Amino acid sequence: MPTLANSVYPRRPPLKWAGGKRWLVPKLQELWSEIESDSSRDRSPIPRLVEPFVGGMAVALGLQPQVALLNDANQHVVNFYQCLQAGLTNSLPMTNDADQYLEYRSTFNQLTVENHLLSANSPLSSKKTQALLFYYLNRTGFNGLCRFNNKGEFNVPFGKYKTITYSTDFLEYQNLLGRWEFSCGDFQTIPLWDDDFIYADPPYDRVFTKYSQQDFTWDDQERLAEWLSRHSGRVLVSNQATDRILALYKNLGFRVNTLEAPRRIACNGNRKPALEMLAFKGF
Repeated sequence: MPTLANSVYPRRPPLKWAGGKRWLVPKLQELWSEIESDSSRDRSPIPRLVEPFVGGMAVALGLQPQVALLNDANQHVVNFYQCLQAGLTNSLPMTNDADQYLEYRSTFNQLTVENHLLSANSPLSSKKTQALLFYYLNRTGFNGLCRFNNKGEFNVPFGKYKTITYSTDFLEYQNLLGRWEFSCGDFQTIPLWDDDFIYADPPYDRVFTKYSQQDFTWDDQERLAEWLSRHSGRVLVSNQATDRILALYKNLGFRVNTLEAPRRIACNGNRKPALEMLAFKGF
């Protein structure tokens, strides 16, 4: 049975991510092995991995599926991964300096809000510039947070780290990500196949949820749970184990477990383990 210590990661997630699920990958590897075994026994293709909230991409990098559809509502996350697919090298000077951070943050926001560089018609060179700025802000900003205001402006303050290592290129990700499809939008717009394995890790209940311009409300939590309950294939959901989240998934027929999760990033320095919910359907 795999453990976090001996699990093989072909690539570390390229972004910092609050609430990232690298710690959960060993458990997901067990479930993925069950899916692969069932497919081999039935002589059928291994189901596609679908993530409605890909975030830091730790799960996909850990499972390494042959086919995946990885979605996120944050256009900058999706743009960064699509640029990795296209082959991204770092031509942007990057230093752990507050003045440079504020300058790059201002440039990033200007490009995003005024010029709409991430539209369908944006040239690849512009998208790569935005991707590198996003990477720099992610590595250099406070606690690796990803936060936007109502105007769509990135507003995380400078991080004040002692040292930061910046990647010089990202070509090691190109072949692996080239197998996968990325999309940006609301989870309900994802075109599902009947046998898709969905791993859903939405913004947590009752904590910071504004990691993109649009907030993720309780109505969205309910809408997501109901959408997942209607899927005919296997589903696994993680969320903060609040009373109402536990009740929501139990009432929809999911098998619900709780476990302690490491608290990797906390604005108040709290590293006490948080109680996590895992809701299963179809296993």
